[in-house]
Amino acid sequence: MKRIYRHFIPIIIGLFALFACTGKGEKADDEGNVETRLPEEKNTVEVMRLEATEFRHELISNGKLSSRHEADLLFPTAGTVAAVYVRNGDAVRKGQKLAMLDTFRLANAARQARAAMEQARLELQDLIIGQGYMLQDTARVPADIMRLVRTKSGFDAAQAAYQLAEYEYRHAVLTAPFDGVVANLFAKPYNTVTTTEAFCTLIDPSSLEATFTLLENELPLVRKGDEVNVSPFAFPEQKSRGVVSEINPLVDDDGMVQLRASVSGGKDLYEGMNVRVSIYRSLGKQLVVPKTAVVLRSGKKVVFTLSSGKAVWNYVQTGLENATHCTILEGLKEGDTVIVSGNINLAHEAPVTVVGEL
Repeated sequence: MKRIYRHFIPIIIGLFALFACTGKGEKADDEGNVETRLPEEKNTVEVMRLEATEFRHELISNGKLSSRHEADLLFPTAGTVAAVYVRNGDAVRKGQKLAMLDTFRLANAARQARAAMEQARLELQDLIIGQGYMLQDTARVPADIMRLVRTKSGFDAAQAAYQLAEYEYRHAVLTAPFDGVVANLFAKPYNTVTTTEAFCTLIDPSSLEATFTLLENELPLVRKGDEVNVSPFAFPEQKSRGVVSEINPLVDDDGMVQLRASVSGGKDLYEGMNVRVSIYRSLGKQLVVPKTAVVLRSGKKVVFTLSSGKAVWNYVQTGLENATHCTILEGLKEGDTVIVSGNINLAHEAPVTVVGEL
């Protein structure tokens, strides 16, 4: 029995040594893993020096483009289209021919009206002679007698009919009344057009304006002449400049006021486009910080400032804002070094490292 115990004692000692080494290795690995999972965190921030600067307030609204110079063009008489010289989207100059009607009937009507007028003129002359006056002395005929003979001869009616026929004949060719772009042109040669339906629409793209609305409590922040930027929803990267040109002095049932802004035309701006309108107005020098500098702590607005390498917690009250910046009413003073980035997880008096300055 003693011999058996002697054989087991070295085995037991070896097992204890093995377990001891394994435990130390696992402990070392655990310590290494902790160091890997929990590295020392460094708070890197960007800062800016707070100074009073010019602040441009921004209001944003949605609107629609329209043209101040737009005309529905019609032929003065019904007829058959003989030729169309333009297409939708064509740029035309004032006086340029757009289309023409078949002129046979119009020319014939003008000739008949002229003949009828000449016949009435002869009748008028006979009546003047019958009243005892010479043709070369028509200026001496009393006004009441002249009025009587003109009516009796039918000269006035014949003259009016001739003038109308001549007008319709001359306007058988449709021309552009101003420089613009052709739209809503659907008629084709040999189609019949009427006097009640527009043949096409002419739009002046250089006279575009945006119509939009604002809340009535935003009116004190807008004046005629304020700068605007207009960007169509279809091309949000394109921005066109303009100015507020009209403020309608009427508040509707929803508490909205309609405004218009003239817009510099662009190749991608079209009548009826839906656009985003940004209205800018300078409000003088104020304490202004980027919106990224303001964070929320317990539901309150906080801005961190830099002092002796540490972040200092400041409760602030903000005022007006635009897309990127806001004004500070309380909580900061001019000359403070404001932390503008890297402040999301900062705590009061946390050490920080400055990596950039705006």
